[in-house]
Amino acid sequence: MSHLFILFFATFSASLMAVVFPGLINITAAKTSAKKGKTSGMIFALGASTTVIFQAYIGVLISKYLYKNPNVIDILLKIALVVFGFFAIYFFILAKKKKDIKHPRKVKINKNKKNVFFKGMLISALNVLPIAYFCGLNAAWNVSGWIKFQLWDILVFVIAAGLGTFAMLYMYVFYFDKLQERTDTFSRYSDYILSALMAVLLIITFVRLFYS
Repeated sequence: MSHLFILFFATFSASLMAVVFPGLINITAAKTSAKKGKTSGMIFALGASTTVIFQAYIGVLISKYLYKNPNVIDILLKIALVVFGFFAIYFFILAKKKKDIKHPRKVKINKNKKNVFFKGMLISALNVLPIAYFCGLNAAWNVSGWIKFQLWDILVFVIAAGLGTFAMLYMYVFYFDKLQERTDTFSRYSDYILSALMAVLLIITFVRLFYS
């Protein structure tokens, strides 16, 4: 039973550290908070974290299969190439269109919380690399003896993964929400930042796919 506490803490920490640096999910969470308010940012973070739970679960289920069939990873990376390329162009065009548009500070927020929640799930789902990350994490914990592939082990692993992601996204939402004097500037350039991040992910995925 004691290994469950170690498993939870280790997975929570690893999941939190995975999104500590600016990336697609946390930047989008901060962008949502800057444009629509802290509540919307938290709902987005909750949606993204929900997807992470499913990704962690998939990682547990297919980790052994990935070791025996490395071609599956290649397929995931090829899908990621298309997705990252599309959204790199999409966010850049979106930023160009909004370049000269003034965004009022007071807008109707919480207009549709369900849309924000599902947007968080969708944006998180578009990033397939966490599945490989959780597969590697799962393998490392298995070697360490922290996970035994039993029901409670799997539940602790996926819940800790989701909570770790949510904790870091909460920090991003809270941090950018407090910087009221900078939210307009951040909101104005957030799409350029997202476009650049997608381009970086595209390059990294390309290198991993063809030069690994």
